[in-house]
Amino acid sequence: MNSKSCITIKKEWDIVGARQSGRDLANDIGFGSVDQARIATAISEMARNIYLYANSGQINLEVIENEGTVGLKISAIDDGPGIKEIGKAMEDGYSTSGGLGAGLPGIKRLMDDFHINSEEGKGTEIVVMKWLR
Repeated sequence: MNSKSCITIKKEWDIVGARQSGRDLANDIGFGSVDQARIATAISEMARNIYLYANSGQINLEVIENEGTVGLKISAIDDGPGIKEIGKAMEDGYSTSGGLGAGLPGIKRLMDDFHINSEEGKGTEIVVMKWLR
């Protein structure tokens, strides 16, 4: 099992590759099908945000361990325009692209840990974790 991987997001099809890589890694470390779907959905949203708002970036997948518990850490990193109002972006229904505005708050609900850092003009980093139970 490869415990780390990096998927570059430049094309819409890269979203599919990132999603599948995350699902495969989640399966390899023992996540059940429901959590695999949650992880794949979160990765899909993160990769789609990179594609739509920053044009390119990376999805990093890493198997982690803390006090005997195994988990999956996923980070989405881009050098895009950044998020002007993170607080609003975390509200259900808020969107700057005309979408449903469910992406970031949805990712937070699907995962166990969620961290976001964004600066206008410098990019965004989102780090999420899911722990195996």
